[in-house]
Amino acid sequence: MNEATEIRKGEELDKTKLTTFIKNEMRLNIDSIHISQFAGGYSNLTYLLEINETIKWVLRKPPVGANIKSGHDMSREYHVLKALFPSYNKVPKPILFCNDLDILGSDFYIMEKVEGWILRSGTATDFLPAPDKMKHIFNVFTDNFVILHQLDIHDIGLSSLAVEPENYPERQIFGWTKRYFNSKTEDVASVENLAHWLAGHIPKTSGISLIHNDYKYDNLVLDPLSNDINAVLDWEMSTIGDPLMDVGSSLGYWVNADDPDWLKDINISPTTLPGNPSREELLHGYALRSGKDPGNGVFYFAYGMFKLAVIAQQIYARYKGGHTRNPKFANLHKVVDACGTMGMQAVVKKRLDTLF
Repeated sequence: MNEATEIRKGEELDKTKLTTFIKNEMRLNIDSIHISQFAGGYSNLTYLLEINETIKWVLRKPPVGANIKSGHDMSREYHVLKALFPSYNKVPKPILFCNDLDILGSDFYIMEKVEGWILRSGTATDFLPAPDKMKHIFNVFTDNFVILHQLDIHDIGLSSLAVEPENYPERQIFGWTKRYFNSKTEDVASVENLAHWLAGHIPKTSGISLIHNDYKYDNLVLDPLSNDINAVLDWEMSTIGDPLMDVGSSLGYWVNADDPDWLKDINISPTTLPGNPSREELLHGYALRSGKDPGNGVFYFAYGMFKLAVIAQQIYARYKGGHTRNPKFANLHKVVDACGTMGMQAVVKKRLDTLF
């Protein structure tokens, strides 16, 4: 589900400084504050603040040892939430942003906790949705994806995020390739071959919209009764760009029930549960709802796998460098190779499903 537990060693917060900061900024009388940590996720650190036993807020900060300006910009994520909250009712209410490094050693922000449940890989069997409910979750997942891409970036005040959006596909391929080689720890032929193929097959942009860049099941807070979406989380990589590239990012997390065991064992996402469609069905479902034409989708899926490989490599490099001790990062080099292999199989087979 979505429970916070004890804080991992090395990722503790300075409770005294944080309490004083909140008191002063919010003019709030704090009698008690309990801090725990959410275990999910591989990127920013997320904590639950329970204040005076009645207020529940969530604090987000970069991981220890991260390069703040390469995907962990708290001010950016907070700005996106502030812009979205008045007109898009599926984000948490932003509360407070802090760029005083003396408080917690990095920028951070606080938002309201949205109640609900999160469908993650490893969710206990008793809580897994039945096939008909899983199909409903997929449908609201896809419908909301299209809604996000149809938001007017000028009306919601996010047009300033746009940086040469018409060149978004090209910038992404070359940007992620640079990030990969900057964090490389060993040779992984599958990923380097995939980078080379992507560079030679960049399409024209399919449009310009707000994109989430990490839209997947475990970034959705679902209503316990209806399984509708209460909130979309983790906007740290959101920007203005090509919506089909955003779909590609989601396809990168989409594991089919008939994929190889070595991919399913990585446990990327619970998309193998009965009631879920395949990658090609996801692509076609989005195309039907949005009116976009992704072709056979191979470029977008290959991009999604490459991007996921790079993210895993960046985290693995931090682990190898001793900047994080989280034991779940120890085998991420296997994820890097698996993603490269899947991407290249799609290129060779010219399809997204039945790749082996």
